[in-house]
Amino acid sequence: MSGETSYLAGIAAENSVAAEYERRGHTIAARRWRGSRGEVDLILRNGDGLIVVEVKKARDFARAAARLTRRQLERIYGAVSEFLAGEPKGLMTELRLDVALVDGAGRMQIIENFWA
Repeated sequence: MSGETSYLAGIAAENSVAAEYERRGHTIAARRWRGSRGEVDLILRNGDGLIVVEVKKARDFARAAARLTRRQLERIYGAVSEFLAGEPKGLMTELRLDVALVDGAGRMQIIENFWA
């Protein structure tokens, strides 16, 4: 895929995942939130807590999962820490990290509590 095609496919995957979380009753707090330590694809409100979602798109779920690296998780953790600084409970905010895998056909697999 070209760079632009990959970018647009990633945006479409994020939109699909966001719509699924909204269908489940969550509200979007931020999309593609960027701090000095990195970017977070989706941040959703879940009552008083937050759900952080990293979206990975590839031809199949295994390839999508393989694109999530330890270094990337560390950057996400740093960015989330920055985001939490602006929340009323700060770092005490209830938090869940999900990973949403999207395959080439647009099917989605959500892994909740990825860091649990």
